[in-house]
Amino acid sequence: MSVFKKLLLLLAIVGGINWGIYGIWGFNAVGWLLGGSLTWVARTVFIVVGVAALCLVPSLFMSDTPQAQPGSR
Repeated sequence: MSVFKKLLLLLAIVGGINWGIYGIWGFNAVGWLLGGSLTWVARTVFIVVGVAALCLVPSLFMSDTPQAQPGSR
């Protein structure tokens, strides 16, 4: 797994944990850490996390193991 995909996965995990905390306790951890949910910093983090999750969608449909080409060794 490339460093880029690991970073995307980390951002998606942060977003998932934040959603879980919000769903259970009604507390937005990212918004709290960054001074409120409507600050430009918090909104930028929300956008980056969302884009990271969208970038991971194609990896759901890709094979992890490389396929050998016929005739190659």
